[in-house]
Amino acid sequence: VVKIEHDEVLVDIGFKSEGVIPVRELSIRKDANPADIVALGDPIEALVLQKEDKDGRLVLSKKRAEYERAWNRIEEKFNSGENVEGEVIEVVKGGLILDIGLRGFLPASLVEMRRVRDLSPYIGQKIKAKILELDKNRNNVVLSRRQYLEETQSEVRETFLSQLKKGQIREGVVSSIVNFGAFVDLGGVDGLIHVSELSWKHIDHPSEVVKVGDKVTVEVLDVDLDRERISL
Repeated sequence: VVKIEHDEVLVDIGFKSEGVIPVRELSIRKDANPADIVALGDPIEALVLQKEDKDGRLVLSKKRAEYERAWNRIEEKFNSGENVEGEVIEVVKGGLILDIGLRGFLPASLVEMRRVRDLSPYIGQKIKAKILELDKNRNNVVLSRRQYLEETQSEVRETFLSQLKKGQIREGVVSSIVNFGAFVDLGGVDGLIHVSELSWKHIDHPSEVVKVGDKVTVEVLDVDLDRERISL
């Protein structure tokens, strides 16, 4: 990079004239400032778009060079089932756009485990997601963060359950109360204290003994690995 203007960047490519990258060809981000993307002296890769413009300069694209490289990388990840990570750069109708070297679309229904109404707080956040669809002809990459969360949470559950043993004493927080007992969050996994195990004296309803948010000390009575149930 030998010169940075507000609407273009000049690049020395060892040719008879410098190459020019118009601002729209610098980045997949809209309204990007060239000075935020490149600095003088930066070595960069660019794709030749046009042999010569009216001033006899080569017209180049940094965005498309990155795009070609990114497609190969994303395709490999898609085929091997790997996750991708990218920064949220835009909120669009129906979801979010992630910068994963190219524009990845994350539908609103797949951002969290539950539906999210306001997507604006995600702008600028780096998030991991699974690739659901890939179509180079249509320049289409569809992502799912929900699938990534489901997979990582099930791994955490399996590890946690395998470490729980009958007779262990654990700390937890009451996460919900039902007629037949209280559920306790032991750190990402819930266990149930049956109403008969809440107190030595007879009680009609769990709310007489505990409320949501209470910190409690419990003993593990049973761990059912097949049904993923913990009795406390």
